[in-house]
Amino acid sequence: MRTPKGFSFGVAGAGFRAANRNDLGLVVSDRPAAAAATFTQNLYPAAPVLVGKEHIQARKTARAIVVNSGQANACTGEEGLRNCRATLDMVARATGLDAADILPASTGVIGPQLRMDLWEKAVPALAANLGKADAETFTRAIMTTDAFPKMAEKTIALRGGEVHILAVAKGAGMICPNMATMICITLCDADVAVEDWRTLCREAVSLTFNRVTVDGDTSTNDTLYGLANGASGVRALPEDLPVLKSALVEVLGKLAYMLVQDGEGSSKVARIAVTGAASDADAEQIARTVGHSQLVKTALYGRDANWGRIVAAVGRSGVALDPNRVRVSLCGVELFRNGRPSDEDFDALLEEPLKQRDLPIDIEVGDGPGTYTLLAADLGHEYVNCNASYRS
Repeated sequence: MRTPKGFSFGVAGAGFRAANRNDLGLVVSDRPAAAAATFTQNLYPAAPVLVGKEHIQARKTARAIVVNSGQANACTGEEGLRNCRATLDMVARATGLDAADILPASTGVIGPQLRMDLWEKAVPALAANLGKADAETFTRAIMTTDAFPKMAEKTIALRGGEVHILAVAKGAGMICPNMATMICITLCDADVAVEDWRTLCREAVSLTFNRVTVDGDTSTNDTLYGLANGASGVRALPEDLPVLKSALVEVLGKLAYMLVQDGEGSSKVARIAVTGAASDADAEQIARTVGHSQLVKTALYGRDANWGRIVAAVGRSGVALDPNRVRVSLCGVELFRNGRPSDEDFDALLEEPLKQRDLPIDIEVGDGPGTYTLLAADLGHEYVNCNASYRS
């Protein structure tokens, strides 16, 4: 993966959860970067979420992001806030940065306080490693239950020249973002006005990470940080912003897909497309009801074309609609219309398509303008195994 100009990575192993693995990651810009962020809407935001919000609101720029895995620092009260700020002070002393220019993020088990003794031992090694790690090493350091590192990049031609975007993410379970994902770091070397950059990141998140679900759970720690440092020397003019937004949506969209693809044992990615609703909000409500249904998820895992579970979810979504106008197709095969199943032998038609990873589910509910598309994971044995033993 190509790193945008002016950014460097560092990693270290602190032993927060397991020995002999990196669990601290640092990314530093060689100059102040326009800083954007989106955070979880959970009413129990983790300490790094609260501190990150303070920094983003107080300043337009940032120089660095530090992420730890293995400790969520969530539901830890005032002590958790003090500890979070203390970790930023440690990193600041070790790197020569201002603590107010560093953005924090954490992921791991909710409840325990940070192991500050482990932080004190690891931060000097983290600073010494700065510039020696790459994007993949950094991404692996912030993983928890992820099966693979999630990274995406794109080079974009703006009017003034070429710029590059790189985004990395971690997340596999507790995924139903209401802002972004578990953790995502987005880097760009374009020179973008702060307010424009923040708008681009917010809109891109709405079109990508906010349209996926693995298990219907929104984390206490969901955080996306975006830094645009201008190191390419290319200014993003107003007429360049649509191009930059399109690239950002493409990059974050790839990561959003990977979250569902990983999904702690996920074997299917259902692309649930609802059309014909009275509004986009109604279409979203229907799509999420279907995507969160455990009965639908287990049917997809079992390669069972059980249209009844999909129709039942549509019917209990709470959206006013004419049941006789609903049409449901799976992998292009129509299963249900006019209030009854189709006459086709859809089990035979779907035997091979249901073996594929990507499963399109098309739900038409009328002739209204409302549409919405959601990516959802199936639900298999491995998800239960992983989450039943997460703390042990």
